[in-house]
Amino acid sequence: MAREKQPEAEAAAAEGTPERSYREQLDYLNPIAQPLASRKLTRKLYKCIRKAAKHKQIRRGVKEVQKFINKGEKGITVLAGDTLPIDVYCHIPIMCEDRSLPYAYVPSKSDLGAAAGSKRPTCVIMIKPHEEYQETYDECLEEVGALPLPL
Repeated sequence: MAREKQPEAEAAAAEGTPERSYREQLDYLNPIAQPLASRKLTRKLYKCIRKAAKHKQIRRGVKEVQKFINKGEKGITVLAGDTLPIDVYCHIPIMCEDRSLPYAYVPSKSDLGAAAGSKRPTCVIMIKPHEEYQETYDECLEEVGALPLPL
């Protein structure tokens, strides 16, 4: 058993990016990262993003998400809480609130990018609804909608 785990540990060490726990990721959050998804909701959002990415139903990146919010597209917006400088994407939550779109922050942009099937980190993703993963999407939509909005 120890031999099976060893290659994984070597691969993580070779990448130079050790896996950080949810609690460790919270140390790197921006002051504007509200409402922050809980650990359980973060996992559900990553799962929904993975399913949406399979069906090409995500919008990734500030420019693309901003464009489709302006066009009136519906979906859940997921933002990374550890993005610096915050000026890059601090207008996205305001746009979401103006159009009554649900949004939430997750702790890590690298995990957000990985959930979307990319090796590059990403700071904003919009998950569009689709019948293939509608149950997971509705569950996430309900929980993100229930999060308290910042003042």
